[in-house]
Amino acid sequence: MLALIMKAKLIVLLTVCLFIKACAPKPSEVVVDYSAGDDGPQGGISEVPNPTSAMAKASGFSVDQLERGHVIYMLKCGECHAYELPENLDTEDWQDVMPEMIQHAGLPKDDEKSVLNYIIAVKTVNSPTN
Repeated sequence: MLALIMKAKLIVLLTVCLFIKACAPKPSEVVVDYSAGDDGPQGGISEVPNPTSAMAKASGFSVDQLERGHVIYMLKCGECHAYELPENLDTEDWQDVMPEMIQHAGLPKDDEKSVLNYIIAVKTVNSPTN
């Protein structure tokens, strides 16, 4: 009788393990070799521009304001997803999704504005027309 109970428990355990494995996310199709210096399609941390006086002048925000947005962007945004290069972001789409991402990250509303100001400044200086 004890052997039958142990066998039933083993079958249940194996079934649960298979179910969990089936529900697990599949590995990405894209293979990125980080050891070879490949930062992937979004861009690496070194490609995200630091605030400059040119960005401050072009955007109308101070360098200190832009630095705050840059620091938040670098420290918090990369925790949840790959770094998107700010110059490649659509500002209107970004304004729509920023409140949800800031809330998800547990950041105050002021940080949302700081990050958005930084992105606008980067786009102002790095746009193809400049």
